[in-house]
Amino acid sequence: MTNVQRGILADVPQVGRHLLFSLMPGHDLRPALQAISELADGETVVVGLGQSLVLAMGYDLAELRVFPPVAGQGFEVPSTPAALWCWLRGDDRGALLHIGRRVEHALAPALCLTDSVDVFMFDGGRDLSGYEDGTENPVGEKMADVAIVSGAGAGMDGSSFVAVQQWLHDFSRLEKMSALERDHVIGRYRDSNEEIDDAPASAHVKRTAQESFDPEAFILRRSMPWSRGQQGGLVFVAFARSFDPFEMLLRRMVGADDGVVDGLFGFTRPLSGCYFWCPPMLRGRLDLRALS
Repeated sequence: MTNVQRGILADVPQVGRHLLFSLMPGHDLRPALQAISELADGETVVVGLGQSLVLAMGYDLAELRVFPPVAGQGFEVPSTPAALWCWLRGDDRGALLHIGRRVEHALAPALCLTDSVDVFMFDGGRDLSGYEDGTENPVGEKMADVAIVSGAGAGMDGSSFVAVQQWLHDFSRLEKMSALERDHVIGRYRDSNEEIDDAPASAHVKRTAQESFDPEAFILRRSMPWSRGQQGGLVFVAFARSFDPFEMLLRRMVGADDGVVDGLFGFTRPLSGCYFWCPPMLRGRLDLRALS
């Protein structure tokens, strides 16, 4: 698909970097958007625009909104909006540092870098908990069906909506669990990745079985582990044609529908929550016709 930011459908890279930017008042956004549209190739540099940036340009995309904050039984899922998100992808951490500096320079002074999180491939695609991530991801043509907008017209077709969350794991709590307890939290055996038939209702696999929703809540996950010092966790990234499937999954995880909370909250918690619209591509650059 030539009009898609190819990094969305590509396999996760060896290393990555997530950059979050906020708006700086009193500056014209048009030069910054022009610069990033030329710098972003959609593969090494994937870009998403937040609602505040789109509104500041004088436009309103019907599906774009702010991440909803949610409170559960002893935990919170925060909303931390940002104006622009860049996902840098590659196999050399040093190269991504230099690309990130070019992105930051291109967006200044209208947008200011507020956070930068390095991510990496671990053990062939596992979360730092040791379990495989993204097992139920769609494959082949189904990926585009799930993640890419179509039938919405020029400037929207080929785009995608993405939810981004940084999760912090409590490794000490995880290590105190027995192997069976950990398996029941996830709903899969860590060694074989097979589902556990008699896992509890709180098991993550049961809470987020995408085909069990009406309508089905399929998303394309592109999550990767992160670490800083002795802390670490997962940067959860989920692409879809709208935010509706993700919000259906989130409601069930926090027990909003039936009071059963996802077992993941027993050892990890989200630090952030952002929504972005990822524009399509046109002739090798971001297609921003929806904002013009």
